[in-house]
Parts: sequence; structure tokens; C-alpha cells
Amino acid sequence: MSTFTKTVCTTALASLLIAPAFAAPGQGQGQGWRASKNNTMGYSLMTPAERAEHQAKMRSFKTYDECIAYTTEHHKMMEERAKEKNVTLPAMQKGKYGCDDMKARGFLK
Repeated sequence: MSTFTKTVCTTALASLLIAPAFAAPGQGQGQGWRASKNNTMGYSLMTPAERAEHQAKMRSFKTYDECIAYTTEHHKMMEERAKEKNVTLPAMQKGKYGCDDMKARGFLK
């Protein structure tokens, strides 16, 4: 395989892998919101499967109120888990919650 062919193949593959990150709202999987340590309380205390489940749940909401109801329960659960493990969770700043970000980006009503 020539260098040119390898470059074209690599570029095409990279494009396929990163394209979902630039999808417009409502396209692709779940409107582009991703759970991360910056927007998910207790992220470091969650297993990869729990993170994926949390992200899917967050992406399923249509309204801000249902998102807030879920995240309130999620925060309680993560606070309990942190207490059990004797870990201090970093404080989440107002406006850094996933629901606020999703609402600001037009994903929630």
C-alpha cells in the first residue's frame, strides 16, 4: 500500500470517528452531550458502564425539569458512594451541571 493510500485511509477513518462530535443537535447519538469529570458529579466513582448508562439517560431527556429530577437523585447517590469510600467530591459550580449545559445548547425545553 502506498503512502498516499495509507494517508487517505487514515484521514477517512479519522473523519468517521470524529464526525459525531460535530453533529448538529438532534443528529447522531444524543445531541452531542457527553458525560465527563467536568459536568458529572461522581464521575471518578462510576464504572465505565455506569458512565455510559448515565450519558444515555441524560441524552434521553426532553425537558429541563426531568433532567434536574434525575441529576438530583444521581448527585445524592454519588454523595453516598463518596461517603462510603471516604472520598471528597469536587464541588460542582452553578451552570456546570449537564442539564444547564444541555438547556443552554438548546437540547432541553
